Amino acid sequence: MTLLVNAWIWTTTVALVIVGTPVVALVWACTAPFDPGHYAAGRAFRLLGVLSVKLNPLWHFEVAGQMVSDPRRPYVAVANHESWADIFLLCHLPWEMKWLSKDAMFKIPCFGWMMRMAGDISIRRGERSSGAQALLAARDRLAKRVSVMVFPEGTRSRDGSMLPFKDGAFRVAIETGTPILPMVVAGTRRAMAKGSMRFARARARLLVLPPIDTAGLSIADVATLRERTRTLIAETRERLLREMEAGG
Repeated sequence: MTLLVNAWIWTTTVALVIVGTPVVALVWACTAPFDPGHYAAGRAFRLLGVLSVKLNPLWHFEVAGQMVSDPRRPYVAVANHESWADIFLLCHLPWEMKWLSKDAMFKIPCFGWMMRMAGDISIRRGERSSGAQALLAARDRLAKRVSVMVFPEGTRSRDGSMLPFKDGAFRVAIETGTPILPMVVAGTRRAMAKGSMRFARARARLLVLPPIDTAGLSIADVATLRERTRTLIAETRERLLREMEAGG
């Protein structure tokens, strides 16, 4: 039964990517002349993730917290990274963000094409020049009044513990005067473990925390802002996990 359910989920997910590609392409073509931030194309792309979860009988995802009131007020959104399933969970947010993602994702047929049409940002791990280009691209998206989404850990840990945060997102936020939007992911590690391609039954939550203002901060404050944000996310994540355990 587990194999049949996984076969169903993979089949519907791949089908959505294939069918969704021309839809996103149409939205991109119709809106690109007056939508330089590709906000509409990005929203169409993320909605495929929402639909994929609805067709997945193993996942129950919830989003709560302080929702953004103005979707065109840009933020540098940061969240902990537990699983590939984080992507599907974050798609449920009712506003568009441009994702900072490893370049391998952009090479996937159809999926990678939609990422490019959505205006997501590619980065090659371990290459300083690629990192610098990605940060320039992030500034470009923010200037076009679209939020940017970053996993500051850079990757997922195998044991579920949070890794140290990197500076990039916080440096961009301070240099552009953009607020940090902390978000907490809890429970997706069970949905799809690192190194596994198997879907598992899971209940996961995404909690949006109040923004952290960067006005008046300088580059000297990057480390303080980074650690303040990480501590806030880590403590909230532990609380959410305890609540979820207590609730079954």
